[in-house]
This record gives sequence, structure tokens and C-alpha cells, in this order.
Amino acid sequence: MDKTAADPLIGRVLDGRYRVGPRIARGGMATVYEAVDLRLDRVCAVKVMHSGLGDDHDFAARFVREARSAARLSHPNVVSVFDQGDDDGTLFLAMEYIPGHTLRDVIRKEAPMAPAKALTLIEPVLAALGAAHQAGLVHRDVKPENVLIADDGRIKVADFGLARAVSAETQHTATGGVLIGTVSYLAPELVVDGKSDARADVYAAGVLLYETLTGRKPHEGESPIQVAYKHVHEDVPPPSAEVPGIPPYVDALVARACARDRELRPADARVLLHQVRRVHGALDHGVRDDPELTADLAPTVPVQREDDIDYVTEDDVPTILSPGQVARAAEVGGISHVIARVERGDDGTTVIGKLPEQRPTAPPPAAARRQPANVSRPSAPIRQQPRRSKRGPILLAIVLLLAVAAGVGGWWFGAGRYTTTPGVVNLTAAQARTQVEAAGLTYREGDPRYSETVDKGLVVTSDPAGGERILNDGTVTVFLSLGPERYQVPALRGNSLTQAEDLLEEETLAVGDVTRRYNERVAKGTVLASDPKAGTELRPDTAVDIVVSRGPKPIEVKDFTGKNADKARAYFEDKGVKIDASSENSDTVPEGKVISQSPTDGRVFRGDTVELTVSKGPVMVQIPDLTAQGVADARATLEGLGFTVEEQPGPGYLGLGFVQSADPGFGSMAPKGSTVILYLV
Repeated sequence: MDKTAADPLIGRVLDGRYRVGPRIARGGMATVYEAVDLRLDRVCAVKVMHSGLGDDHDFAARFVREARSAARLSHPNVVSVFDQGDDDGTLFLAMEYIPGHTLRDVIRKEAPMAPAKALTLIEPVLAALGAAHQAGLVHRDVKPENVLIADDGRIKVADFGLARAVSAETQHTATGGVLIGTVSYLAPELVVDGKSDARADVYAAGVLLYETLTGRKPHEGESPIQVAYKHVHEDVPPPSAEVPGIPPYVDALVARACARDRELRPADARVLLHQVRRVHGALDHGVRDDPELTADLAPTVPVQREDDIDYVTEDDVPTILSPGQVARAAEVGGISHVIARVERGDDGTTVIGKLPEQRPTAPPPAAARRQPANVSRPSAPIRQQPRRSKRGPILLAIVLLLAVAAGVGGWWFGAGRYTTTPGVVNLTAAQARTQVEAAGLTYREGDPRYSETVDKGLVVTSDPAGGERILNDGTVTVFLSLGPERYQVPALRGNSLTQAEDLLEEETLAVGDVTRRYNERVAKGTVLASDPKAGTELRPDTAVDIVVSRGPKPIEVKDFTGKNADKARAYFEDKGVKIDASSENSDTVPEGKVISQSPTDGRVFRGDTVELTVSKGPVMVQIPDLTAQGVADARATLEGLGFTVEEQPGPGYLGLGFVQSADPGFGSMAPKGSTVILYLV
């Protein structure tokens, strides 16, 4: 397929109603076009789902159902959904057209923003999400690209319902299927188990707030998997760590919205909006620090100290402890007090059960009864040795054996069969192999990765990482660096804007600002240049600005009819317009003036032609010599030449009826149709 070919949807009429115009944007599952509703004669936006999605009847039904739900959502900060349709397998939504830009453009140009401005941008987003949450709708794909900012400043959220329609199509878990949504804004629960509610939108809105405050995303990585992992295992850092000076209560607001435990987040966007307005009010009053507000907003996480751990278990109820806790328990209560059996759990923990409680040894027997006096005693009295109990030494031996077994078992399961992974970062593959094999481990290379900090060909990281524990016969997977991830700006000049967008998308680059300039030699809609220029190496998703031709600049046509032809010629030729001039006689238009012009109004372009007809004045005719001719013959001659004739007596008039002279004089040129006076003798 020729990717430079024109978009086949442009110009097509969907469902007999929507004429598709130029492409506005393109996403992971749909493309948005400007369109005209032929029935209502209005401009709208049409979001067309990518080919293939409409082939599944179940998905189509879900798509229709969710579109209807979104259409019922009416709020000034929500992009209205007008219609949905299926044109021979092409699923589409007709929506409100919002000319302007997105929050992504604002972040790219203006972030980091002052907290007050960031909250001003977030408030209408939360108002839209709050209306949706109240109506039982969850957006599921809150991101800057879905926040539209109109040219008049209105802020609207788009794409309600689409993520739900698609997520129903897939298993939405971390271990199988597809995650729907942009990974930078996914709540941890979406990554772990795919479950989402209004608090997932709250998390994404918190990430938006962080990004407007700092100009960067809170979690970044070299792959989407790394970013998703950080959402689950790392807290969103306070914005003030990136931009010093941000008030603590703003940090607390971000921490509350982005809490990894969704139970600690606001219940929905309406609650978060209330908190945002409280913070906005504090900022408006110039409050730099408000401990009470900070404490009220900050998420409270119960923390259990190590000293609070109950190491002693109930009878027959095993306790799962880490090897460190086993050691701690031994120090606190003695190993015999805690450990009865040691087993290794599947997850690397130690399973411990309590010893049967030791019963104290019976008290020594009372003194022997005195013998009766009449009992004879041997001459060498034999001392009766007390009978020793065998139970104590046996129990002690058991305890010692168990303690030794527990210690050995704990050592083996905790450390004995493990070794430490050698550090191999920034080593060559050969050096890394030597280090790994010297530690008695198996060396394996994983897929190479891009890195901004490690040179190409050296080790970026390993799994397990250096210093981590690994089984004695384990395998260390080493990942070599591809160097910084860079993509060359493709040659965009000469392509259409749609083709240029496709080329940038193929190179993992983004479309930046599109400006349009007049150009006399390049057709309208054709790319003139890019910034940075072709061949420049950029990071992925870097925006490339494009300059597109508006075609030749139009020239206003002035009407020079009846005016000086030389001035008309100078005006048009100075603007690059050609002149096709002709001349003709005119009895009404003086010589050198414009008799007619085509065109007389409208616009032309450089290189076009304007026709001018210039007057040569009236037709000139020579007056013949009529001296001594009879007045009747003279009149006939002049009238035959087109003159009007008058007769007057000349000097010394005698009434003879012959021509004496004329005015204009004989032999001179006079305009045809003018009057010649004959003077008679």
C-alpha cells in the first residue's frame, strides 16, 4: 500500500449525510476529520474508528450503546456527541467541532505553569468528569490530547464512552490482553487487574495537574511496561521536587489525587474539584503555607512499625514472616520460643509455626520420710541417689536440634542457595559475560534497549539487577544499549499535510504547529518546510513544526475603466499580473484612457492576465480641398466622409453659392462626425 496516497475518506459522504473534509488528528483507534453535516448545513467533527473494528458485530453494538450514553451527557465542558453511524463497516461519531488546540500544545509551550494557572486549566476538566461521574460514566482515557481548548478559551473534554466500548472488546488486565488508555495516565488498579471506576479518572486528572505544574510526566521509562510498573510500585513525586517553590498544600493535592491506593483518592471528580477550588482559593489569597489544609489534603497511609509485629502465633496457625523477621523474632523471644517448623513458601517467605508450649518440670519431691526407729540400718549406710528425669534432656535436645535445623534451614532458604548478582552496567557484552559466568551464573542477552545515559553496545541493565539475590545456578539476562533513541525528521517538503503527518507518525515523531504561508510557486496544501529540517535526529514524540503553502497570494483587482491606461498597466505589472492590451478608436473615451477591462473586480494571482482596451480617440478624417465648388457638391462630399456640415457667408459674400474656405481648413485632419463650417462667396 502506498502510504503517500491521499486519504480515501476525504471527500466521502458517510451515511449519506457527513461530507468528510481535511484530517484534524489521528490516534490509536480513530482518526478525526473536519466534516460538513449536509442535512443541517453545519461544520462538525467526525471521529472514524480504524478499519477492522467495525467488522465485529458485538463491538459495533457496544459502540452504539456507549455513543448513546455519551450523547446524553450535556455539559458546557463536554464535547457534544451529535450522531453515530455505521457506513458499510465504517463506524463513526459526529461531534461538536472545536477549532483551536489541545492541552498537550499548551503544556508543550507553557509548562511549567504557575499553580494558579494550572488549576484554572484543570477545573473545567474536573467539572466535565464530575458531570460524567454523576451520570454513571467513566471516561477511562483522560489525557492532554482529549482536552480541547477552543480559540475563544472554552475548555472541553472529548471521547467519553469510547474507551469503555473498546475495553469491553479486550481482557483489560496486566497479564493478558490489551490496556486501553495512554500508559502515562493509567491508574495502578487498571494496570494490575483492569478494574476502573471514577477514581481512575481522578488519578489521570492528578497526573494532568502534575504535568501542567512541572512540564513533565511523573513516571517515565524506556518502554510502556516500565512506566506501568512505576505507576504500580512508585508514588507520584511531589511537584515541588521538580519545581521548587510550589506550596506544600499543592503537593498534598497532587498526592491525594494520585494515591496508588484508590481508597485514599477522592471518590470522584466532583470531590476533587471541591478540593481544587479550596487550593485555588488559598493561592488567590497569597497563602504560601497552610499546615491545616496540607494535612487535610494529604493521603493518610497506616504504617506498621517493625516493633508492632506479633511474632508469636496462635497454636496451629502459621505466620508468614520474611527471613529478617525470623532473625528479629529470635532476638526478641529466643529461637525456641518462636520456631517449631520452617518451610519455604512459593513467594520466598518463611512459614513459621509455634512450638507447643513447654510445661515446667515438676517440683522436686518432698524429703524422704524418716525411717521408724525400730528399723535396722546397715553398718555402711547407702545414700539413696535421686532418680533423674529423662524428659528434660530429651526436650532440650529436641529444642537444640530444632534450633539448629531452623538456623540451617533459614540460612539455606534465606541465603544459602542464593548468591549476589554481579553489577554489569556500562560493561561490554564480553565483560558482562565474564563477570556473570565467574559468579557461577548463566549469561543471557535480552532484547537491546534504547538509553539516554549508556553508550551503544554497553549494558543498560540486567535482570536481576546488580546486587540483587539470585539462585546459585540462576540466569542473568543482560540488556545492551542501542544508544539514545533518535529518529530522523523525514523529508516533508513537497508532500501534502496528510502525507507529512503519516511520515512523522512512521518515524515516531509528533506534529507540532502548522503554519500556512503564501507561495507563488508551490500549490496550496503542499508542505514548504519543517522545523527542525529534514535529517535532524530527535527523541521520540518530539514535535516537528510544519509550514504549508497557501498557494499564490491573491491580488485585488481595481477597475481602471475610463482612467489612464499607463497607470493601470503599472499597477498590475508591479504585482506580477500580465496585461493583454488592445486599442481602438472611441468617440466618447479620450485617447490614452481605458475603454474596457476584464476582469473589473474580484481577485487574481501573480501570473494571471488582465485585458485592457485602450482608446485611440475618435477616427480622424482629412478634409478635402473644396475651393470654388458649389455648396451642394461640397456638402455631399463632406457628409460622405462622415462630417456634419454648416454653411456661413464668407468675407465679401456675394451670394454666388460657391465655397470660399472651411473650418477646419482644407487638408487638415478632423474627427469623424465633427462639424465642418463652409464659408461661401
